[in-house]
Formats: sequence, structure tokens, C-alpha cells
Amino acid sequence: MKSEPLSYLGKDGGPWEIFTEQVDRVVPYLGRLAPLAESLKRPKRVLIVDVPVRLDDGSVAYFEGYRVHHNTARGPAKGGVRYHPEVTLSEVMALAGWMTIKNAAVGLPYGGGKGGIRVDPRKLSPGELERLTRRYTSEIGILLGPDRDIPAPDVNTGEREMAWMMDTYSMNVGRTVPGVVTGKPIALGGSLGRRDATGRGVFITAAAAAEKIGLQVEGARVAIQGFGNVGNAAARAFHDHGARVVAVQDHTGTVYNEAGIDPYDLLRYVQEFGGVRGYPKAEPLPAADFWGLPVEFLVPAALEKQITEQNAWRIRARIVAEGANGPTTPAADDILLEKGVLVVPDVIANAGGVTVSYFEWVQDFNSYFWTEEEINARLERVLRNAFGAVWQVAQEKKIPLRTAAYVVAATRVLEAQALRGLYP
Repeated sequence: MKSEPLSYLGKDGGPWEIFTEQVDRVVPYLGRLAPLAESLKRPKRVLIVDVPVRLDDGSVAYFEGYRVHHNTARGPAKGGVRYHPEVTLSEVMALAGWMTIKNAAVGLPYGGGKGGIRVDPRKLSPGELERLTRRYTSEIGILLGPDRDIPAPDVNTGEREMAWMMDTYSMNVGRTVPGVVTGKPIALGGSLGRRDATGRGVFITAAAAAEKIGLQVEGARVAIQGFGNVGNAAARAFHDHGARVVAVQDHTGTVYNEAGIDPYDLLRYVQEFGGVRGYPKAEPLPAADFWGLPVEFLVPAALEKQITEQNAWRIRARIVAEGANGPTTPAADDILLEKGVLVVPDVIANAGGVTVSYFEWVQDFNSYFWTEEEINARLERVLRNAFGAVWQVAQEKKIPLRTAAYVVAATRVLEAQALRGLYP
């Protein structure tokens, strides 16, 4: 009997449609596990919650929140929580699916989860944000737990929100549970090295890819889209290894300097002025021209669906290292492949954050914490090993790195499902 299609997304599948197309592309390489791939196109559970918040003026505003468990065959759900005015169920489902693939590709004992609230956090005061976070945590509390579902920071959330989430969950269960979230402040059981881990991982995997094609990092030109936590950490890592960051784009504008932009100086400017626009040590550039810059490395580190069939043909980079989740559509993937652009996919490139989140989770369970040097060394070892395994599959099967990463990850997930069987 043919499985029934999902009904609750309507006709517009959005980002979820991209994820399912990526799954479809890997099915021919799954062998005996191929019949189980349908399960990857169906999230395990979807929770939609109402989040009422009392505002500072005494009125009550209502926000829609989500928490999705995509697959938990290999372990508890793991994935961030984002606050953004354009958050949708389709987006959160896709992000949860990418977390399943990412965790499995890197070899972490997690399944995929994701959460979000449709809200513009810039319009809320710190007190309103705290009440929003605590109410959302209480609403999704039926799913949470250090061995069930472990949230983390994502777009517009960070250590502060994770502290509120941990405290809310802990108060509701009557004991302190540091391991229920990761990305916490160090004082509450957070891990050293976590803040820069995702951006550092982008650099590590991009450098590993460069080694495979004989490209030198030192002296290479880098263009980065997005200068939040991931983008600026990646920029600093490239800069520290001798590369030239020649262009940075964020929501305020695009700046360009062929001689190189000091990301440390740019970060200070962004912290003061709220974005890269107007940075005095670089020239403004039209947003569309960003994609056609002659660079060795292009790092999309903003939101999904940034590289599409409309702009992929303009890209002149040797390597695209995906700092964001889902920044490249399948149609754009095909164009980049035809152009000979090597894409290091998000499920490997930006896995540094969840890898160090795993380290944090382990440290919380043991109440024993590692040095930052130990964290960074472990991170590099995990990501280089994961990239090496994906590269080998790509060479053996003559497939792109994204498809190879899905082959590695889907095989691990579906093998776990096959061994566990169906209950009842």
C-alpha cells in the first residue's frame, strides 16, 4: 500500500520540499535500506504551540511556536530554536530533517529536532523576550529532557535564551538539569569553545576540501554572507590562517575591499552600528554583485534558499562552504556541479556547533569540563574524519558531496531503524 502524503503543509512545501528532494536523490544509493527512506520524509512528531506573552504595557500578544522531532532512531532529538518573523512549520520541519542528517553524518548519537517562534525579537524588550522564552519552554516541555530533546541556540537566540530555557525546565521538574539545553553560559554548565564552534567548523571543512583539490588557504579570497555568530567566526578563522576576507554581506548591506577586510575590526563596527553598512574601510557593493565576485571560498552563512537557479550561474568561487542550513536549492546544486564549483554541504560544513554541543552535553552528564584547547582539538578531529568519510563515498560513487553526506547519514539512520524494528 502506498503511503499517504503529508496533509498539514498544504500545497506549498517550502524548505521541507527541498529536504525531501534531497532525500529522493539519495535513495538510489541506499541498497537494501532504500524502502525505509520514506520514513525520512515524515517527521516523527510535530508540535505547534500558542505562546501568549504579557507585554510591558500590560497587554497580551500571541505568538506561534513550533518544536519538531524528525527522527530519533539514533538518540534524543537535537537542534536549535530560532526567533524570526518568517519562521514557518515547513522551515522548522526541514531544519529538523537536516539535523537528523547532520548528526548522523558526523557520527553523533542524536536524532534531529528543531524549534522556532514566529516573532521579530528586535521589537520585544529583554523582559518580554524572557517571558516569551519561558512560556515557549513550558509549552514544549512535554517533549524536552536531556535524554529526549535537547534545544540549542539558533538564529536570534544565544546563551541568554538557553539559560532561561534551562531554568524554566529545571523549575518545572524540581531539580537543576544543565543537560537539557546546550549553548549555555559557561557559569551554568556551558562548554568552552561553543560560541565559535559552528564558524570554526566551516573553516575546518572548507580547508579539508581545499586540500583535496590542491587549493591553498593562505592568500585565498573569501566572501561571506551573514556576519552573525557563524559568519564572523568563520571570517576570523579564515583571516587567522592567512586568507583575505574581501567581501561581507548582511541584512544591512554589502561591503567589499580587494585588499582584505579585518574581521575583528568589522566585528567591532557591527557591534556598534548594527550591521556592515557604512563600514569605512570597505566600499559598498550592490547586493546582487556579491554572488559574482572572483573568490576561492564563498560562505553563505545567513538563511536558507540564498543560492538559487537565479544566481547560481554567477558564482565564480572554487568552493562553497555552507555555514547556513539549506542555503542552496537542488536546482542551484545542479548548476554549481555543472560549473565545477565544489560545494561542502551544510550537514558537514556547519556541524561544528552541534559537535561541541555534544561535548557540552557529555561534560554536563559527567560534571567534568575540558579545556578550550581540548575542545578545539576534538572538534577538528571529528569534523576531518567525517569529511574524509564523505569524500571517500563521493569519489567511490562519483556523486556530489551533498549526496555522499546523505548516503553516509541515511545509511546510519535507516540501519538503526532496521535493527530496532517496528513497535508494536
